[in-house]
Amino acid sequence: MIKEMPFSLIFESLPAQIPIFPLEEILLLPRGRLPLNIFEPRYLAMTLASLKADRLIGMVQPQEGKDGPGSDPDQPGLYNIGCAGRIVSFTETLDDRFEITLEGVCRFEIAEELDITDGFRSIRPDWNKFRGDFTPQSGDVIDMERLEACVRPFLKLQGIQAEWQIISTASDENLITSLAMGFPFAANEKQALLEATSLGERAQILISLIEMALIDTDNSELTCQ
Repeated sequence: MIKEMPFSLIFESLPAQIPIFPLEEILLLPRGRLPLNIFEPRYLAMTLASLKADRLIGMVQPQEGKDGPGSDPDQPGLYNIGCAGRIVSFTETLDDRFEITLEGVCRFEIAEELDITDGFRSIRPDWNKFRGDFTPQSGDVIDMERLEACVRPFLKLQGIQAEWQIISTASDENLITSLAMGFPFAANEKQALLEATSLGERAQILISLIEMALIDTDNSELTCQ
């Protein structure tokens, strides 16, 4: 769900350094919420470091075919654009895990990757292109009829039970963000959704991806109506 942030984080207060969590096919968008299950020692350390600082973690996808620092297979190359999320929920479990929820704050470009500390990676982010992420997006023309015609059969294809009438009551940004983050797209497709320059462009990419997924199925009943 998307909601107003409960704290007065402003663009000018964004930090010069953040830890990053490389995770394939996982998308975080501004004002979207992402639950995470943290269990690897390096990411437990990352979470603790974030809680001690500004509670920001950069979500970024590994990029296939791109070498990471020192060509270490455990440190893969990354896409250059990610999204920082603020820890808004935190639970420590009895089996030594953290369950956290990130709320998307602002996208960033990776200006520089820093030395690894306690096993996790950190970067110097460049926020400048994404100042607009602090403003909820509205006013873009979205083809809701075309979106509905594709989402309904796609939900059926994925075995997801959902009422479109309830889904469609969300704001345009909430709806597009939730669908983009929740649907099982490939890494490069998730990245295209992340890098979209406007809500309208993101909606067009989302619709195109759903349509292509439906075309790839052999069941004619699942094509867009």
